[in-house]
Amino acid sequence: MRTAKWCLALLLLLLLGGCSGSRDNNAQALLMPHNFPAVETSLPPTANSEAAKPIVLGFSQLGSESTWREANTASIREAAGEAGITLILKNAGQDQQKQFDAIRSFIRSKVDVIAIAPVVQSGWETILLEIKQAGIPVILLDRSANVEDSSLYVTFIGSDFYEEGVKAAKYVIDKMRHHSGVINIAELQGTVGSTPSIDRGRGFRKMIGDKQNFRITVTAPADFTQSGGREVMKRFLQQPREKWSHVLYSHNDDMAIGAAEAIIEAGLIPGTDIIIVSVDGTRRAFEQMAAGRINAVVECNPLLGPLLMQAVKEIMAGRTLPKRMVTPEGIYTQELAGMEMENRKY
Repeated sequence: MRTAKWCLALLLLLLLGGCSGSRDNNAQALLMPHNFPAVETSLPPTANSEAAKPIVLGFSQLGSESTWREANTASIREAAGEAGITLILKNAGQDQQKQFDAIRSFIRSKVDVIAIAPVVQSGWETILLEIKQAGIPVILLDRSANVEDSSLYVTFIGSDFYEEGVKAAKYVIDKMRHHSGVINIAELQGTVGSTPSIDRGRGFRKMIGDKQNFRITVTAPADFTQSGGREVMKRFLQQPREKWSHVLYSHNDDMAIGAAEAIIEAGLIPGTDIIIVSVDGTRRAFEQMAAGRINAVVECNPLLGPLLMQAVKEIMAGRTLPKRMVTPEGIYTQELAGMEMENRKY
């Protein structure tokens, strides 16, 4: 239901602004809360050629490290089939060089559009320039690339990771408002150098920055995996008991679930002895919330396939797209877990 609404909002935005050059401010705000400028694709309208042959999309997926990523890939495959778009999908397995190799294969194959979910933010200038020189438009999906020349890509579609960190911190501040003394916080980061790990950390720290009794005492990457979360949390709990954390902030659900396992092994009760807030909103996390092991989950919806395919079609039609499209998302607590769990498709 949510993805359908996003696609409808995007279509409305494009109908209002893409063809005529003007935009309705309210429609634009649905997908562009940060007021990024819109850019026009360099391709001319291709109404007749679209019927002659299918659009070919080359998509470089960064990996399959989590339940979220698997749902993201499934959404893109399904949406491509429904849209009649030929999808060439290559999984980089968390390796940026493999992404570069996949992208160069897309260039050689002369695909119509290239979409990329970058493993990390840095190191993209050269390869994106190669794509631009080949005359192929680029869409960044889920994660951004840190480049000075924004003309190297058409649009970035994905969540506001910074705001996700802010939401998580607001929940922790409210949840612990009656706790006296210093509140020790453990942080499980994702892949080092990745956009969500960087921005979720920044947003969280910004919110607790002026709270003198809130302190992140231990932090380490766990690569967005359940096994990583379990092992890193076990290390955290090897400290003297008086240094154990009151709160765990996990950058994704898989790590939070692994950490909960380690907390149980240490003889503690996750969600009670250690408050846990996570990011993603997978069905497994909602099950953990319903069982009392996770306290809150900030939503980061992976079902971006329909929105991506709509953007691809608009690019091929020569229409305008916002430079940044942000998906609307919320936060869920234990009280809502049972009711919302059945709505989770991933």
